[in-house]
Amino acid sequence: MKIDPQKCVACGNCLPVCPVGAIHVDPRLARAVVNEDECVECFACFRGMSKEHLNPVMVRAIRRVAGFFRFRFDPEPDICPTDAITPQELQWPRIVRRAFSDPQVPHESTGIHGRGTAEVKTNDVTGRVKEGEAGFVVEFGRPGVGARFRDIQRVTMALAACGVDFEKNNPVTSLMTDPVKGLIREDILDEKILSAIVEIKSRLAQVPMVLKKIRDLSREVDTVISVGVSTRCDAAGDDALRAILEYEGYPMYRGKTNLGLGRIATAKSEDGL
Repeated sequence: MKIDPQKCVACGNCLPVCPVGAIHVDPRLARAVVNEDECVECFACFRGMSKEHLNPVMVRAIRRVAGFFRFRFDPEPDICPTDAITPQELQWPRIVRRAFSDPQVPHESTGIHGRGTAEVKTNDVTGRVKEGEAGFVVEFGRPGVGARFRDIQRVTMALAACGVDFEKNNPVTSLMTDPVKGLIREDILDEKILSAIVEIKSRLAQVPMVLKKIRDLSREVDTVISVGVSTRCDAAGDDALRAILEYEGYPMYRGKTNLGLGRIATAKSEDGL
């Protein structure tokens, strides 16, 4: 994202809109500037602000006169008075930032908007996590911190060494050069994104080891990590995961329960077959 210096009047309205604090007003230039290394291309500033098309020369003149008489003239909040916020045409690898940060952009690998995965919420249809297994969702970056793929790779490499399986239908996995080792493409490691979810599966007996590995690494990486763990209940509605989590010191909450009512959609031909 860019801010057109010919249009910007340094009102600062766009600063609080940026979820990662990548915009600041440069006092030397008297313009708002985007730190492109920190910008995650989420388009929150572009879509989240109303736009007026006032003449920037006129607005700057009014602001100078107001400053001379010691009063302020500021446009209404959440409005860019001169429509100065300008999207760029993104190329690889920067386009990866928008794919993981803009909720209106579908991931090419999965076709799903947002973070590119339905996680295990569709497990009654997909059957990815079976009895005796644990499914993990390891989320990086939220709220409002962001994450770089280099930090994500530190975690995926450590998880791979634990012998877990990475979910194939996942945007992060699609960017791996070696899922067995948890290696991510070298050319995107320095890209910063708003949020990403890594999905893995392990045996229930491996849950304590995986949780400890993630807990230890969370103190070393420069981002926020959130973890969700799920399993498949038996016929009586019970599961062995509760006891494991409580023993490890994690209170268990049933955030989502699939009732097994989902069905795989099938397309019909014109003759109904």
